[in-house]
Amino acid sequence: MSTAPEPEPREPKPALVFDDPLDQQSADDTDRGWGERPDGDSAADLRRFLDEKPPHHL
Repeated sequence: MSTAPEPEPREPKPALVFDDPLDQQSADDTDRGWGERPDGDSAADLRRFLDEKPPHHL
């Protein structure tokens, strides 16, 4: 008769957190990702503005 193998140790499950989710800042509450450029160069900004200007604004 064979013996059963020893069970492998399992990682503990993450604990449940019952904090108020409204107390934490979400990613939507920041300005990150809303079109800001980290380090803008004024000449590059002007070039981008002129490149993206619609034809009826010439």
